Amino acid sequence: MSSFVRPLAVRAACPSLADNSGDLDRLIRAVREVLGDDRPVEAPLARVSILCRCFRGAGFQGTALVSDLGDRWLLTDFLAERPKTLMGVALDLGTTQLEATLVNMIDGQILARANRINDQIEYGSDILSRIHFATASRRLQKSLEPAFIDPGLVTLQEVIRDCLNNLLAELAAQADVEPGAIRALAVAGNTTMIHFLLGLDPYHLCREPYIPMLNQPGILRAEELRLALHPAAPVWIMPSIGSYFGGDLISGILASGLTDGDEPRMLIDVGTNAEVVVGNREWLIACAGAAGPALEGGVARMGMRAGPGAIDRVNIDPLRFELSYSTIGNVPARGICGSGLIDLVAALYLSRIIDIQGRLRDPVLESDPDRLAFMGDRVIESGSGRAFVVVPAAEASGDEPVLLEQLDLDALMRSKAAMYAILTTLLGQVGLEFSDLREICVAGAFGGHIDPQRAVTLGMLPDLDLSVYRGIGNSSLQGAERVLCEGAARRACAEIVARITYVELNVNQEFMIRFSGSRFIPHTDPSLFPSVPFYNENS
Repeated sequence: MSSFVRPLAVRAACPSLADNSGDLDRLIRAVREVLGDDRPVEAPLARVSILCRCFRGAGFQGTALVSDLGDRWLLTDFLAERPKTLMGVALDLGTTQLEATLVNMIDGQILARANRINDQIEYGSDILSRIHFATASRRLQKSLEPAFIDPGLVTLQEVIRDCLNNLLAELAAQADVEPGAIRALAVAGNTTMIHFLLGLDPYHLCREPYIPMLNQPGILRAEELRLALHPAAPVWIMPSIGSYFGGDLISGILASGLTDGDEPRMLIDVGTNAEVVVGNREWLIACAGAAGPALEGGVARMGMRAGPGAIDRVNIDPLRFELSYSTIGNVPARGICGSGLIDLVAALYLSRIIDIQGRLRDPVLESDPDRLAFMGDRVIESGSGRAFVVVPAAEASGDEPVLLEQLDLDALMRSKAAMYAILTTLLGQVGLEFSDLREICVAGAFGGHIDPQRAVTLGMLPDLDLSVYRGIGNSSLQGAERVLCEGAARRACAEIVARITYVELNVNQEFMIRFSGSRFIPHTDPSLFPSVPFYNENS
């Protein structure tokens, strides 16, 4: 067993006139005998009295709880009996949402799951606006005292701490235990969110050369962060590479198995940004770019995250011109999420309702009577221009229809172009073709819901055999779960950090050229997408 916190059965001789070792010294000696390695065993001063009283009260035998800190062991508690469960929490600390699991570190079993909106949204829907909020007072200071703490940063730290404590309480309630019974926490999040959690000044994160205060926070204690779990619980925070490559990506690499073989694989994680990694056991290269919001459904006026009432699947029969859709929860439609948006636009293209530039065609110019009738019912003029009626008001939740406006289409076209340009630029850095990849892992809600064939139709993902694609869900959370239970996973984090080369796209001319070429469906070079029908203006 190599869990982050582990129970050790220990037995020590009782004190005597012939052996006057201190209680803590006696306990540490017994623990070292069981561990059998040369790493030091330490106990926090705040825990010494509790440890010694529990050790003596149990007759100097029972179960010691030790945390594996890599270079040393931390002795945190002593129990008279071996626990049946040893609970830790894995956390995906997202910009928009927090998602967590309660894990039995003894056997890896998931005991509870919970998620909640990140309440920091009240102070900014995106990372940049929150950084500005967290540094508003600092930016007004002509001279800055080293001890200065911006009130905005204090507010964001308090908000995320409260969110996390509420999430911990929910997990504990599901498992019918007190939050204090939770013995460890593993956190995967982007660099800025980790700065907010730790109360670190994010001022330089968004200013060239984009340097964080730290990349490797190390292992902290729950009481340092005022978190509602066992006060001595170790908190493992995934290391990051820099401002735009955080611990959530390190966690994703870990979960995807990207470094497990010799053949190159690709990991795509779409959230606020699109983050992409390519590599194998020998090398890793990564980049990030702004392709995420439209793909999450966050740019379209009727866009929403995957949840009840979100349209997640759309199809248009190109012969009978009949539209069908489904919603999450099978309830009336409230909006459309990323997978539904991709389905819809691909279907509109295959039905020739939009052209290769992603523009809604004018029904007046349509000669096919069936298509004309369909467009007459669905293509309307809205306040901002032409729009497509996905769900009429009579079928939708509320009093208004679910519309796809031309502005929404334009945003998706930019996002899909950025996505494909990111992928091709990164592969170009190492001289690979898409056909060289053994597998493409697609993470996050995007990977869990997207239909790869539809994304290929749009020219968002490369035209490969669909067996190459593997949706892996929340890889950030999965990596954190592995850290709780596997010593090899914790050691791999440092190895991954040391191996990654990061490519900055903001100054990459190749990316800009490829972006321009990708702003058509499927592409300006249709030979790159042989499985996708290509329609010219006159076809």
